[in-house]
Amino acid sequence: MITIDLNCDIGESFGIWRMGNDEALMDWVSSVNVACGFHAGDPSVIRKTIQTAIQKGVAIGAHPSFPDLQGFGRREMKLPEEEVFDLVLYQVSALKGICEALGGQLHHVKPHGALYNQAAKNSSIARAIAEAVKSIDKNLILFGLSGSFLISEAENLGLKTASEVFADRTYQPDGTLTPRNFPNAVIKDTSLAIAQAIQMITTKTVTATNGEKIPIKAETVCIHGDGEKALDFARNINLSLKKIGVTIKPIAR
Repeated sequence: MITIDLNCDIGESFGIWRMGNDEALMDWVSSVNVACGFHAGDPSVIRKTIQTAIQKGVAIGAHPSFPDLQGFGRREMKLPEEEVFDLVLYQVSALKGICEALGGQLHHVKPHGALYNQAAKNSSIARAIAEAVKSIDKNLILFGLSGSFLISEAENLGLKTASEVFADRTYQPDGTLTPRNFPNAVIKDTSLAIAQAIQMITTKTVTATNGEKIPIKAETVCIHGDGEKALDFARNINLSLKKIGVTIKPIAR
């Protein structure tokens, strides 16, 4: 029997009256990654999002990023490893404290946007992130791009990891995500997103943009919560996976 985690990036808004599909999305995923305020989110959104996640019984993760509100954390920033350590330490510590104040528990950490992509390719940035997470709680799970430095550096430090794949993004032949400024970087068709998720989970491969099937390890599947069809993707991927006998639940700590 195959078991997979379905995760979604949420809390990426400002003001609790503008939280969009977040609450509905939690009915179809097993884990959520809550924006920590550096690329999106504010104290009210963070509190409400965590409260809802606790009520829905989904695993709660921190979603730290570069300090880039205007660019939604998706613009490259060249920061020294010490600053990366500090910004991850700050954001994850805040999320952990809010979770515990509300009666919940922080389960994992998943970097966002440009920070995530840099950590996939740069071992020093990856190690700084992993060291910050370990310094907060060595039992936290670090989510990272499958086959990336973020996974290997975290494992070298003794952290538990979750190899992440994406239902709504295309892949390059080297296993990295297609940059968002490239054509067809984002998958917008529900049937294609379902097919890619099923392929990655059941065959341990993904078809790159050049048509080549490349190996991939899938332990958690991401659906971007800010996508225009995020709720449709989450619902249909959930139902399609269950239909073929896949069990959906959070990564065990």
